[in-house]
Amino acid sequence: MQVVDTFGRYVEKFSEDTPKRARWLLKTGWQVQKLRQKATTNKYLIPADRYLSKLMMDTMIAPLQKPEDSAITSIFTPCEMLHEVGLHPYNVEGFSCYLSGSHAERSCIQQAENSGLSETLCSYHKTFIGAAEKGLLPKPRCIVYTNLACDANLVTFRRLAELFEVPIFSIDVPMQQNEDNIAYVADQLRALAAFLQEQTGKEISEDALKKRVECSIQTIKNYEVFQHRRASKYIPADLVSPLYAGMTGNLLLGTEEERRYTQMLLHDVEKAPAAKGKRIYWMHTIPYWSDAVADVLRFSEEAQIVGCELAQAYPHDFPYDPDKPFEAMAARMVYHYMNGNILRRIEAGIRHAKDANADGVVWFAHWGCKHTLGGAQLAKKKFEEAGIPLLILDGDGCDRSHGGEGQTATRLGAFLEMLGGAEHE
Repeated sequence: MQVVDTFGRYVEKFSEDTPKRARWLLKTGWQVQKLRQKATTNKYLIPADRYLSKLMMDTMIAPLQKPEDSAITSIFTPCEMLHEVGLHPYNVEGFSCYLSGSHAERSCIQQAENSGLSETLCSYHKTFIGAAEKGLLPKPRCIVYTNLACDANLVTFRRLAELFEVPIFSIDVPMQQNEDNIAYVADQLRALAAFLQEQTGKEISEDALKKRVECSIQTIKNYEVFQHRRASKYIPADLVSPLYAGMTGNLLLGTEEERRYTQMLLHDVEKAPAAKGKRIYWMHTIPYWSDAVADVLRFSEEAQIVGCELAQAYPHDFPYDPDKPFEAMAARMVYHYMNGNILRRIEAGIRHAKDANADGVVWFAHWGCKHTLGGAQLAKKKFEEAGIPLLILDGDGCDRSHGGEGQTATRLGAFLEMLGGAEHE
């Protein structure tokens, strides 16, 4: 931890006066960490999650290595077409997670607030904007984002486009779930294909896109099967793997690498031992940096996270048609569980928690996420009516200066004690 603290301080220090040097240090540090991951084996993680860690690191390093071949994206942007033209997803939420993991987020957040952004804006977005304004982040080829799930998107990506002076493409997703809105979003995705072809000079073949979308559909279904099968199994869990699954399960959809990850999960779950300890399903982001959370949930046989809604945001049983790739990607966005009425999100969470045989649910009220904060009390009522205890846990998923560790430890410990010796069927 002391090494990481020192690394973060130097990144922050260099970014004040020599941002290119800070960027080099960030890239080099992450590359060293990648080599370290390759050379060492985490004996607790299943093989699939070790592979996932590598996938996530590769995804973060790529924009630093070749920013001209990258596109800044929001987390739920459909990325199949980006991959088809050779653009790496340069993701705001994922990158901010890694800056926070490098202990370099605080000065970026302060920079964003000093330049006029509200304290109540999501810390993931403030971290990325501040890092961009400090010159820590390289200029992308373009920006592609959607209004889906997060109102901070409407501020962040326009600001970044002005800062970097790059072309931008926005995908508007209406809140209602119907065929007309699928058609509306599909037309926008066709326009996105034209935009990406213009930016890169590369063609997007519809046949190739059909194959990518078919790969995406299979990946989503594989993950859902894994979650169902893990209901009777014990799989050691840390605090970052569920987040990585949520990140790559969006950014890398349509790639063979992500499909391979879900296939590995299906293989690993068959060899896993019987379920043990208390099982927690997690709603929204996870404060992976929190010692209070790690002390009770990281690689514990007494209690572990058995799923995260960010990795199960798309209906697996929707009749997606890979022969209509634009409509299939559009349906995934329109029927996204965080789109529309908050009850859709809550009901999906209840189904997923039951499917994973969860004893209880944590609804993480991430500071700055109005959708999550506003739905917390209704979620508690609905989950408990469904027979699933729910803890509303306040905090911040990215900004470690948010504090509240003592309260977090007390409330999470009391919740797990209240769950008692739950038995698994």
